[in-house]
Amino acid sequence: MKTLLSRSFAAILVFALAAALLGAADKYTTHNLPLPGAPPDGVGMDYVAYDHAGGSVWVPAGNTGAVDVVDPATDKIRQVTGFPTKEVTVRDRKRVIGPSSVTFGDGKVYIGNRGDSSVCAVDPKSLTRGKCEVLSSMPDGIAYVAATKEVWVTTPRDKTIHILDAVTLHDKATLTFDGDPEGFAVDGKRHRFYTNLEDKDKTLAIDLTSHKTVATWNPACGEGGPHGLRLDEGNGHLFVACSAKLEVLDAAHDGAVLSSIDTGNGVDDFDWVSSSRLLYVGASRDAKLTIAHDDNAGKLTLVASVPRRGEERERLSPPQRRRGSGGRGPDALTQRRSSRAYARDLGRAGGAHQPALFGTARPAQVPRVRSG
Repeated sequence: MKTLLSRSFAAILVFALAAALLGAADKYTTHNLPLPGAPPDGVGMDYVAYDHAGGSVWVPAGNTGAVDVVDPATDKIRQVTGFPTKEVTVRDRKRVIGPSSVTFGDGKVYIGNRGDSSVCAVDPKSLTRGKCEVLSSMPDGIAYVAATKEVWVTTPRDKTIHILDAVTLHDKATLTFDGDPEGFAVDGKRHRFYTNLEDKDKTLAIDLTSHKTVATWNPACGEGGPHGLRLDEGNGHLFVACSAKLEVLDAAHDGAVLSSIDTGNGVDDFDWVSSSRLLYVGASRDAKLTIAHDDNAGKLTLVASVPRRGEERERLSPPQRRRGSGGRGPDALTQRRSSRAYARDLGRAGGAHQPALFGTARPAQVPRVRSG
């Protein structure tokens, strides 16, 4: 997200939660799935995502210069290789950065690469790279916008968002802000793109066509500022991650805070499942996962608090089934930088057990968890 990629360890965890066992944090086991090409000190990662159409998990594996494509049903891994990497110095430590973000749209996969500040299109079937566009700043978050057939890329290092044509990847517009864009959510119903200004403690609503900021809200997250964003488009509930809590803003009206819930400290990103109305929020410093329910009025209530290993820093997301997913494979996944992880649940049809995948701070392995 905001800071440069660190050497988070290459691990993705498959976390099986039976609906009846959401409060039983001890009922799971794991096995590990090693990622290829990992150096001894692990793989630096940021975003990971699930491709509904292909039923695969896409893992930009930073310092390896590759994107790993995981079949969650078989654990088979294919790779898109050859992405440029670059050595940088962060806090007097040298690190290698590379592909770090991913989004899907209109039959393509788009990969953001910090190694050369590019965004490239990839064919999800052949795994071949197509057109690339080099930006003036390192990409952070990347989101496909279906309504305008664009790819919006947050580039907080120069306080901008780049808007690319999804077909040509031409950099057609650059939006400049007075703070660092962090997090994103696309609202097709209201024709908006949401982002935070992390250093200003603000949340913005941007019109997808005019590119004007049409609303500015105050989540009051405090010194750490707001981080990740997710949206309940139907009700207009915009979920905002603060460092130690999750808030619901009324995006359909005036952006007022409808409710909040404590999550433990160390939250970066999280996820939302519309079918169950559940939010999954990982808190790194307090090493726990909060599962919360949002009702139609925007009131958050605690469903479960699941302790995690103290070394893990994660952002997790829940079970969700979407049309066309066939009820197989994880709905989405992500392994975050600095051992942060985000996951969406496998969402199997008709079963009580609903595994989810997420990253953990373990050397170059992908643990798969089943409920016990």
